[in-house]
Amino acid sequence: MSHADDHAGTGEGNRRDFLYYATAGAGVVATGAAVWPLVNQMNPSADTRALASIMVDVSAVEAGTQLTVKWRGKPVFIRRRMPAEIEAARAVSLDELTIDGMAQNANKPDADASDGNRALDEAGEWLVMIGVCTHLGCVPLGNGAGEFGGWFCPCHGSHYDTSGRIRKGPAPRNLDVPVASFFDETTIKLG
Repeated sequence: MSHADDHAGTGEGNRRDFLYYATAGAGVVATGAAVWPLVNQMNPSADTRALASIMVDVSAVEAGTQLTVKWRGKPVFIRRRMPAEIEAARAVSLDELTIDGMAQNANKPDADASDGNRALDEAGEWLVMIGVCTHLGCVPLGNGAGEFGGWFCPCHGSHYDTSGRIRKGPAPRNLDVPVASFFDETTIKLG
């Protein structure tokens, strides 16, 4: 074998390796270009992302009244409670909450159902809840309805107190509290 044959063999191997890697690299790029649109279409659309969180102006909500807004396709009750409503809610012993003793508050997972764990603010003036009965998805009536002065679902007879906790009827759990916080003094951010 001559010295020239050695270089020819090495040159062929290098060229073959280069062609192999170049072809494999092109295949990876082509596969990525083909797969990316499939993966990207699974991302939420712009209108869905826009609904992920909303700002709600509560400056016009007077004490003792409620504002209902739609968020993620569901009604959300934003209630500014009177001192008597707060007192009634805080006077309830956890032992009396026999149906559901958990807060069902996305802001405070695994918290008990005391009123302080359901209210949005420390003083307990603001209560924000998803306005869907936890029994079969009806929208309960508010403004002091039912036997406990909170909300009442006339469809099947679920009674909620002034903190949105189920006290009587077929509903299995308290009204859910969504992720919410004060953005500023007059704006609540949902989501």
